[in-house]
Parts: sequence; C-alpha cells; structure tokens
Amino acid sequence: MRAMLTVLVAWGALTGGGLVAGAPATALDAGLSRYGAASVAPGVSYDEFRMTVPRGLVHGHLLTVDLADPRVAVDLLYPGAVGARAPVSQLAADRGAVGAVNGDFFNISEGQHPGVEATGASVGPAVASGRQLKGAVPDGQRFGPVMPPDATTEDVIGVGYDRRARLDRLTLHGTVLTPEGALPLRGLNQYALPVDGIGAYTERWGPASRLRATCGTDLDRAAPCSEDTAEVTIRHGRVAALDDVPGAGGVAVGSVVLVGREEGARQLRKLHVGERVRVSHHLTGRGRGPLRFAVGGFPLVRHGEPVDGLDTGAVAVRTSAGTGAGGRVLYLLALDGGPGQTGLTVSELADLMVRLGAREAVDLDGGGSSTLVTGDAYGETVRNHPSGGAERPVANAIGVFSGQRPGARVRG
Repeated sequence: MRAMLTVLVAWGALTGGGLVAGAPATALDAGLSRYGAASVAPGVSYDEFRMTVPRGLVHGHLLTVDLADPRVAVDLLYPGAVGARAPVSQLAADRGAVGAVNGDFFNISEGQHPGVEATGASVGPAVASGRQLKGAVPDGQRFGPVMPPDATTEDVIGVGYDRRARLDRLTLHGTVLTPEGALPLRGLNQYALPVDGIGAYTERWGPASRLRATCGTDLDRAAPCSEDTAEVTIRHGRVAALDDVPGAGGVAVGSVVLVGREEGARQLRKLHVGERVRVSHHLTGRGRGPLRFAVGGFPLVRHGEPVDGLDTGAVAVRTSAGTGAGGRVLYLLALDGGPGQTGLTVSELADLMVRLGAREAVDLDGGGSSTLVTGDAYGETVRNHPSGGAERPVANAIGVFSGQRPGARVRG
C-alpha cells in the first residue's frame, strides 16, 4: 500500500498535482473497476469506482490516506458548535482540508415532537484535536439505519496520538459533585439524555435549544417529552440560576448548564443558588491510548470480514470510513447519488469496503448527507452528486490535511 501511494504521489507531481480524469479502467474484481487515480496532496490519493449489481450501476468516490506520511493528519470538522450544521465543502474550506467526507448521523428533524426544535447535533461521541466534544445518545434515540446486534451509539472510528486509525467505543464517565453528594453524569452536549439522567452542556454545545434532551426514551425516540425536568446553570463553580424547563442560548466559557429529567430533575431541584457544584466528565475508550480524533459510526467490517447481522434490505446512497495496513491507511468513501445510479444495502457496503482493502470499517450518514470533497489552493470541489441535488448541511465531517497544500486556512 505504501508503495502504491508513493507511485501515486510521484505521478501526481509529474502532472502538476492536479486531479486527472480519464485514466483507463482496471478491473479489480468481477463487476468492480477503479479509474481516474490522482494525487490530491502528499499522502492523499483520490479515485472513482464503478460496480455492477443486479439493480444497476453503483458509482462511488474514494480517498485513500497514508497516515504513515508525517505530512498527513486527520481531524473532525464541525461548525464550531455541537448543535449546528454546515455543508462539508464549507467545513473543509474553513479548515483548509485537502479532502473530507460527511460524518455521523444527526438530529435532523423533530416531526415526532411538534414545537421542539431539531438541534443538528450528532448521534455518537465526537473528539476534535484531542478535545472531547460530546457523548453518545441512548441507542433508541439515534437516527440512521438499523445497527447490527453488537453495535451501540458509543462506537466510533478515530485516529490516536500514535497516528493509527482504529474502531473503538467511547463511554462517558462523569460526576456532578454537590453539597449532598455525588450524582452520576449521564450526558455531555447530547440532543437526548437517558431517562432519569443528568446531562452537562458546555460552551461547545452552542446556542441550540436544550429542550430536545428531555424528549423520547432510551428505547423509543418518538416517545413524548418528559414533563419532569429541571435546568441548573453553574457559573465559576457555583449555582447561578435554576429553571424548570431547559432553555436555549449559548453557554458562557467557564459555565456549565445541567439538564435533568425525571429522577435527575428531582436531584437538581435540591440545589440552591450560591451552592458549590463541581462537574467532571471524560470519554474513555477501549483501545490503546486516547483518540485525538473520533466520530460516531457503527461497525461494518472487523478483521477483514463483514460483521454479522447487517441489514440486507434497504438500498441507499451511503458513506463509509475504513482502515487498513494496521491502521496506517484510512479509506473514505461516498457513493454517487446522480441520476441513473443505484445505492447499496448496508451489507453490500461492508462487502465493498473489504474489496477495496479495509480491515475495519464503519457506516456513516448516508442519503442526502453523502458528500466527498477534495480541495486545493483554489477551493473545494464536491466530487460526488449528492442525492438531494445539492449539499446538505451536516453536523460534522472527517477532514484530511496535508502539510504541502498551498494556501491552507487552518484554525487551531
């Protein structure tokens, strides 16, 4: 794989580093061909593929990222707030990414709870540049296709400080320390809290309403909103305000807003203005060392084989991220939603990722969210045709960076 990427980079340099279309197709397997290979930047290549299935033609786009190249980095792109959305091309341009695909499923609509605003926040945990942004909503509160039996909303794909990509599971551990004792923290910047739980909202949540956090249950996203709620604002370690209904508006730096439902609300109502309260939280993984970047997505492939129990019925345009070469290679894939092309089932997507070289892979948000972009000094180019006819604003994306890109606009 390293040798192949070296050849691609050298070829790209000889052609001026641009994306060159029209390379002859090469059959990799029955019904699957890849073409148009090009270097996007040192350590990053792009190509397209076509695959024939009984329903018709599948067209897709693939970024292959060499994490062993010290000039290459991967990070989470998001609009500066957890409860916000923006198109992938804008997210990539704002950070100067040389490539990107859309990320996790998110709270896209609230038709089941009239009068409650959708937050735009993602389903699973999120880590950006080592900063732990949010935890996972309960399994029954997620958006997206049916997960396989062993998956949870805590599942992520990420890259550690060792520069290796891997699948992991990030669990929130937190405490609200009050004068009467310690209370368990069950949420961090999440659009849905567990029944009886308490969640913390920081300045990273943004101005979106926190009311949605008290709607639905752990098993039923459509269940009514709780009528037993409370909100407490902690400013510089002391209770500054109390309310019965979760509010909206940004959280000031140095402050934390606690939202409780059912038993969690009853515990929060015991607090009084001026009392000292300390909130602590941390996402803990199961892998080797912490993740510097992570985004939610349920597993499709493990140990080079599709996982058991993947859906074989629903066909859609899909996005996936996978790893190979012991975590040193990252594959980012988005199908094309243009006219005359078909999508894949989740099971078929897993098979495709294996055929493309992934030893591990996750399913990311699909349908109208599926977007793959590449960037250069002149801006971002959307490589696929989003199935909705235009880019959909999304909660987050996986961004790829290369130190050789001219004119990159990188924020801290």
